[in-house]
Order: sequence, then structure tokens, then C-alpha cells
Amino acid sequence: MPSALNPAATGQKPGSRFQGLSDRLRQIQHVALDMDGTIYCGSTVFPFTNPFLKLLSELNIDFTLLTNNSSRSVEDYIAHLRRMDIHVTADQLCTSAHLTIEFLKETTPKTRHIFLLGTDSMSSEIAAAGFTLATDSADDEPDAVLVGFDMGLTFSRLCRAAYWIKQGKLFIASHPDRVCPTDQPTVLVDCGSVCAALTEATGRKPDAVLGKPDPRMLREVLQRHELRPENLAMVGDRLYTDMVMAQRAGALSVLVLTGEATQAEAASHIPSLDLVVKDLAQFGEMLKAARNGG
Repeated sequence: MPSALNPAATGQKPGSRFQGLSDRLRQIQHVALDMDGTIYCGSTVFPFTNPFLKLLSELNIDFTLLTNNSSRSVEDYIAHLRRMDIHVTADQLCTSAHLTIEFLKETTPKTRHIFLLGTDSMSSEIAAAGFTLATDSADDEPDAVLVGFDMGLTFSRLCRAAYWIKQGKLFIASHPDRVCPTDQPTVLVDCGSVCAALTEATGRKPDAVLGKPDPRMLREVLQRHELRPENLAMVGDRLYTDMVMAQRAGALSVLVLTGEATQAEAASHIPSLDLVVKDLAQFGEMLKAARNGG
């Protein structure tokens, strides 16, 4: 799989794009990694993932795992990753649920009572952050409707959410993903698709959509590790979340073809991506070659 670098992203002339790629890769001190579709699919870890993480350690490059999947808490993710022999700490994870909580606290501090379409894990995270949760009742009026990845969604709660949105309540989406990647013979309808149904029913789009591609997720990584954008690579499999966020935050955009996006889709993406690779193994080889003067 050939790599592709956008010369404009580095100020390089087209004839020097490969030198420009090496120069950019040598500046990388931290890699932000999407999870599902990039390091694993569903419950199946890709065979190159752990060797890639080991290589990062050898190159003295740190990493943070990012996800728009709000169905699990940080502790759930640590346990999920451990089962795949991927060992991380809480400060190596950044989830859309966490960003949504921070957004609500900072942007709408008067929002305290929430009608949530989400999993039990997300409910627990919301409650632990000091919010209360509205029940499925017309008498339990919320301050806001928050939509996450709800794998136990019922028709009654979907209709209740639409009702409160129609009444003008704050409408927040934890992330825009339309489907969640899976290794099972099904389609996992995700937050973006549920929000689309609510928009059709109410005539209102979400007031805010958190998670990728909102650049706040990468800005948090930059702040945590005191990095400049040119020191950060964002690696993921989705154009409309991972790659758009990378470009908005000024990070190196690295698309892997192990998930949703195809090479043809990547080639037509505007603005052009910095780098398109077959998988993490190829990206690792390029990082190593750049560090070795290649």
C-alpha cells in the first residue's frame, strides 16, 4: 500500500514530499490512536497492534487511546483492553463521554438534570460527575437531552427524548458516529443515527456534537503532555471523525485502511490527508525509518 503525503501540509514542493514526510515523522513525540477499527475490531485485536505499541516504547513515543464509543466507562475500557493483552492506565485514555461531561460543566453549568439515551456505564459516569438522571416520565423534566451509544434503547425512551427536544431542551450528542464497528454479523446503530432520527422527528439538530471530529479531544492530549500540534500524530480509520479532527487540531493525519474508510475514499478527501497506510505495522515501519534517518 503506497503512502501519501500532502505537500501543502508541510510547505514542501511536490518533488520533495518524501523528505517532507521523514521530517514530519521525526518530530512525532506522541501518537493518538483511535481504537475500534484501528487497534482492534469488536473483541478481536489486530495482530500488529501490540508489536506497534512495543515499537512506540522503543522509539520513546508515548500514546493515548481515543474513542467516540460512549457505551463503556474508562474502567470498562481498561478491562476490555486488558483482555486483549493491551495494558493502559486511565491517563492513556480519552473518551467522548469524558469530553461531554467536561463540556457540560464548562459550557452549561446550570445543566444538572439530564435525560440520557446511553448505557448503564455511561449513566454511572454521568451520575459520578454530579448530574442527576431524568426518568422516562412527562413529569420528570430535564435540563437537557444527552444522546450516547445506547445498546438498550427502547422506543419509549426514544419518543421521550424527542418530546423533550421538541420542548426546546438542550440537545447534546456525545459523538457523531453513525455506526459502531463490529466483528459480528450485524449493524450497530450508533449515536449519529439515533440523532438523525430525532432530528427528523423534531426538526432540531443537536446543539452540540462532542467527540471526534471536535478538536477538543486532541487539544486535551496536547495539554496533558505539553505538546505542540506538530509533535502529535492522529491515527484512525474514519475520515469524517478521526481525520477531520486531526486536520482541525493541526496534527499529522494518518489514515489506516483496517476499518471503515477505503483507499478510494481517502484519495478524494478534501483537504488531502497527510498519510494513508495499510495498517499500524506500516506506520510503525515509517516512524522507525524516519528515526533512523530514512
